[in-house]
Amino acid sequence: MIQTVIFDMDGVIVDTEPVHHYAYFKQFAELNIVVSEEIYTSFTGNSTRNTFQKLKNLFPIEQEVEDLIQRKRTIFNDAFDTKEDLALLDGVEKLIKDLHANGMQLILASSASKVTIDRVFKRFGLYQYFTHIVSGEDFPNSKPHPAIFEHAASLSIAPKENCIVIEDSANGVIAAKSAGIFCIGYVSEHSKKQDLSPSDMVINHFDELSFKKIVEL
Repeated sequence: MIQTVIFDMDGVIVDTEPVHHYAYFKQFAELNIVVSEEIYTSFTGNSTRNTFQKLKNLFPIEQEVEDLIQRKRTIFNDAFDTKEDLALLDGVEKLIKDLHANGMQLILASSASKVTIDRVFKRFGLYQYFTHIVSGEDFPNSKPHPAIFEHAASLSIAPKENCIVIEDSANGVIAAKSAGIFCIGYVSEHSKKQDLSPSDMVINHFDELSFKKIVEL
C-alpha cells in the first residue's frame, strides 16, 4: 500500500518554468552565448549548478559557476516577485489537501534551490502539508541521477516499495525509476516534449489522481 508521495515541484506543483526560461535566456544574452531551445530543454530537471557546469563545457564562459548561479537567481527572483499570474497547476492543490487529510506522507524532491522552494512554498502556503523538503542543490549530481529520490525515499515512513514519485520531466522519470520507485509521469503544459514513457503510468490532469486511487496502486 502506498504511504508516501514524493512530488517534484517545477512543472508538477507550480509552473515556474516560464520564469526560469526568462531568467536563463536573459543571462545567456548577457554572456553573449546562443543556447538553442533543444539544448535548454535537455537541462530540464537539472539543478542550476549542474546546468551552468554543463554550459561551461559547451560555451566559452569565463565566470565561475557560483557567480553564474547568483546572477541567475537575482534575475529569477526579480521576475518571480513581479509575476502576478503565477499559480499552482490546475488540480494539484486539491490533490495535496486530499492526500494530507487522509494521512498520506508528502515529501518534496525538487532540483530547485532552497531559496526558490521557500519562495514558492511560502507564497502558496504549502509547508503545512509536507514532512520533508529535499533540494537538488544538496546533491553533486542532478536528475537523471537517482540520488535525490533515493534520499527522499530514505525519509519516508515506509519502504520505497510503498512510495511513488510524481514527475513531469524525462530526467526526473529516469531518476525515479533508477531509484526503484513507482513513478507517475505528469504531462504538464511545458513538458509535452518530455519523454515520459519509462513511467509506470502517465496522467494529463491531477483530477485523474486521488487518495483512494493512489493508495491502491
